[in-house]
Amino acid sequence: MLVNLSDVLTSAGKVENTTVPLEMTEFTSRLGSFSIREKSPVKFTFTNIGVNKAKVEGSVKLTFQTACDRCLAEVPTILDLQFDRVVTSPFVTTDEDADEHPDYMEGYQLNVETFVYNEILINWPVKILCKEDCKGVCPKCGQNLNMRECGCDTFVPDPRMAVLKDIFNANKEV
Repeated sequence: MLVNLSDVLTSAGKVENTTVPLEMTEFTSRLGSFSIREKSPVKFTFTNIGVNKAKVEGSVKLTFQTACDRCLAEVPTILDLQFDRVVTSPFVTTDEDADEHPDYMEGYQLNVETFVYNEILINWPVKILCKEDCKGVCPKCGQNLNMRECGCDTFVPDPRMAVLKDIFNANKEV
C-alpha cells in the first residue's frame, strides 16, 4: 500500500496522522520464511521538518511463527516496532543524502510494505529461544532435552589430553 506524502513534504509545519492496514502475510529473508500470525494496523505520524523533508514516526505490533534456535520447537515471536525516520522529496539531492536512497519511497509516496519489511529486518532478534534455559537437542540421537534426557554418552574428552590417551592405547595388550 502507498501513502501519499506530497502535502506533508511541501507544506511547512504540516502534521498528518494516519492508520494503514498491513497487507503483509509473511516475512522472508535469508534466515527463512516466517508467517505472520497476528498484526496490528500501522500507525503513522508524518511531520514536515523543513523544505522537502518529513519525519515519519509510528508503530506496529506483529507476531510471527518461528522455531527455537536450540530445540526447534514452535515459538511465537512478538515484535513491537517503534520507528522514527526522515524522508525527503524525490527531487531533492544533497551531499549527505547522496548515499541514502530509501527503497520505500516511490516518488512522493511511502510504500508501507517495504517500510515495515525494513523495520522488521533491522529489529529481528539475533537468537530466538523457547525459554532462557533451553537445553536444545542431543547431538547424537536428536532427542529434545527439554522433554526428557536421552541417556546418550555426552562426554567430550579434552583434546589436549589426546597425547596421553595415545600413550595408554599403545601400551595395551591385545
